[in-house]
Amino acid sequence: LISKDLEIKIEHDPDAKTISLTDTGVGMSKADLINNLGTVAKSGTTNFLEAMAEGADTNLIGQFGVGFYSAFLVADKVTVTSKCNEDPVQHVWESTADASFTVVPDPRGNTLGRGSRVTLHLKEDAHDYLSEDKLKEASKKYSQFIQFPIYVKVKKEVDVEAEEDDDDDDKEDEEEKDDVETKDDEEKEEEKDAKKKPTKKTVFEWEQVNTQKAIWMRAKEDVTEEEYTEFYKSISKDYLDPLAYTHFNAEGEIEFKSILYLPKKAPFDMMDNYHSKKSEVKLFVRRVLVAEKFDDLLPRYMNFVRGVVDSDDLPLNVSREQLQQNKIMKVISKKLVRKVLELMKKLAKEEESGGDDDEEKDEDEEKSDKAEKKEEKKDKSGEEATWTKFWKEFNKNLKMGCYEDDSNRSKLSKLLRFTTTKSEGKEISLDKYLDRMQESQESIYYMSGDSVEVMQKAPALQIFKKKDIEVLMLADHLDEPCLQKLADYEGKKFVSIQKADVKLDESEEEKKRFSKVKDMFKPLTDWWKETLTELTEKGAMKDAGVKIEKVEVSKRLTDSPVVVVTSQFGYSAQQERVMKAQAFQNKEQISMMSGRKTLEINPNHPVVVNLLSKVKADKEDKAAKDTAQVLFQTALIESGYEISDPSALVNRVYRLMSKELGVDPDAPLKEVEVLEEEEEAEEEDKDEDGEEEEKEEGGKKDEL
Repeated sequence: LISKDLEIKIEHDPDAKTISLTDTGVGMSKADLINNLGTVAKSGTTNFLEAMAEGADTNLIGQFGVGFYSAFLVADKVTVTSKCNEDPVQHVWESTADASFTVVPDPRGNTLGRGSRVTLHLKEDAHDYLSEDKLKEASKKYSQFIQFPIYVKVKKEVDVEAEEDDDDDDKEDEEEKDDVETKDDEEKEEEKDAKKKPTKKTVFEWEQVNTQKAIWMRAKEDVTEEEYTEFYKSISKDYLDPLAYTHFNAEGEIEFKSILYLPKKAPFDMMDNYHSKKSEVKLFVRRVLVAEKFDDLLPRYMNFVRGVVDSDDLPLNVSREQLQQNKIMKVISKKLVRKVLELMKKLAKEEESGGDDDEEKDEDEEKSDKAEKKEEKKDKSGEEATWTKFWKEFNKNLKMGCYEDDSNRSKLSKLLRFTTTKSEGKEISLDKYLDRMQESQESIYYMSGDSVEVMQKAPALQIFKKKDIEVLMLADHLDEPCLQKLADYEGKKFVSIQKADVKLDESEEEKKRFSKVKDMFKPLTDWWKETLTELTEKGAMKDAGVKIEKVEVSKRLTDSPVVVVTSQFGYSAQQERVMKAQAFQNKEQISMMSGRKTLEINPNHPVVVNLLSKVKADKEDKAAKDTAQVLFQTALIESGYEISDPSALVNRVYRLMSKELGVDPDAPLKEVEVLEEEEEAEEEDKDEDGEEEEKEEGGKKDEL
């Protein structure tokens, strides 16, 4: 056996228009060349597909012929020179893909020693590959982590100094000494410098392209933090360090190795191409890159995860479509999702327990060294901030996952964070909300709106503030669909406080009192329902798409006179706005899903009490009708709903303002008469008064 290092060398000849790939592998005899490369059928692809269909072993490493005929996609002619230890003669196989080939002994003799050399005579449209950069790029992309070194022949220009001790130069020096015996020192130095001036020389070198090591093949203990960081930057092209990573070996029915990273920053266009973007995890088979981006490796909402997966169980050199249908891929995908969720859960737990640990450590280590304490606090604060940073960048992805991923929804729900009425602007987990719930509370209450500041002033929140019940405040448009998909958490249902049928804990006395108040205000609620039905079906709001379900006495109001809520299964105000903002909105669907509105009235408010007395006195009271309609429309706006035609409301406001000022709202408009002479006389009087005042002030100053 010839002891020779296993390596692959790639070179191109721009004049001959060829690319040659030379390896120092086992090589092939004449019989091997005929059997393996003789026909397309024997090239291995057909055999492989047949074996795969029968469920046979699909390990292709070492099967030279598989995919060989793809060379003719870029080449008119392929020449294979090969030498193996079993055959003393080196042979040349050649074909132009015309159903014929030749195998002859190599007239040059044994030039390879051992191995094979494949030479591609490129087609005209494949001349792009006659470039060092193109060859290096392709080799690096697909074979960066191959264990054998891969070299590409590169052309370089180097500086070469003139050799002073050259024989010709020595002879010339002797002649010069005979002719001219004396020369100035300066002239001698100049001549020496001229001779020493470097010249350019072209040389060819073998440059290794796969210098990056496959760190996922090593044990976790043997890989340093710096190596993990550098590897992340090389595969992701990110200038920042990763936020967190997980390195694991999956064992069982399927074995594979993987490193997955969570980036620090979200790509600026992450949600723009959400539905078309593919997973950024690179798929390798025995360190050969099979796919840079793969559709089904991770679900859409995890498309920000970076990393590598390397499996020995997957077939090599098969089309991507066939690979996607492979059962092994589904198992790998499932395990990857579980690992990413475990990593997120770990980060979230560190943040949750960070505060308590910090307090305990502060008490126990009061007497410890100050410098050590500072370092510990720094590390602790960094750990606490990790999940917060991640949530800030990728919260939309997790909410989309909560909406889309049925199988992992419960795991994702534990990672969600929301601002509440008691969280003082911070975002808390649902577990923390449950810990702070009142004993008698049966539901998790939430409300949605444009911002927390606006929601804090909402009428629907008043009773919850009074009873000191915590409410989730959903300012992001993905929050509400996410919670609606969840439906409940740890047995507690999610209930919107902006919808009808909100049930609160009540005593027997409160229930009796409410029943009596309801009967007292029945004349008003019935009259108001008729008034609003007429307004929305025949009056000024007939084209607004608002439908009235009922008018009833409210349990949720403490300060405001009225509030508008929607039916239990209809869109909330926030959802309505989001749906109306869609470019391809379906107006019929929005109208159907908007839900019927309920007007709730506050029986303790003086305006409502006054309306009740007016309605009892005269149901046709025009002022009462105007007030009722204005209250309904302003309640719609305050609850976050849009009024499609605000002109009716504006006119009513103008009329009310006129009455407040003592002006007849129905009085006709008159053009104002301009009296120029009177205005001039008034201005002259003003000027004279001003002059007299100035004189008086001047006299006082003189006296002083």
